[in-house]
Amino acid sequence: MNSCPDTRVNGDRHSRLPNTLNISFEYVEGEAILLRLNEYGICASSGSACTSGSLEPSHVLRAMGVPYTAVHGSIRFSLSRYTTEKDIDFVLEVMPGIIRELRELSPYGRDVLTCDKDHTDE
Repeated sequence: MNSCPDTRVNGDRHSRLPNTLNISFEYVEGEAILLRLNEYGICASSGSACTSGSLEPSHVLRAMGVPYTAVHGSIRFSLSRYTTEKDIDFVLEVMPGIIRELRELSPYGRDVLTCDKDHTDE
């Protein structure tokens, strides 16, 4: 969250499942994020299992007040007992660059503050 402005955690920050994170990145598409994550061998989802394949924004996220500019940029990470701290650190390392790159490509994201370059190896 500190390395990528215009990012929000969806759901209650304290009363939540300990292994699931749904996060929205403004001005980017979730499917584009997933494609870039896949290039790094990182698995995530852009929606719930029951809406798999749908291009419609999540009615749950919309009901929670997630803005339209962020609802399509929502992805879900699910952790298991096999997920290591090293795995999480790797996602935290590559995510700012991915979001910065996609925002630079987006006609909506070009004019907003993108991810802090100090948090990447570039």
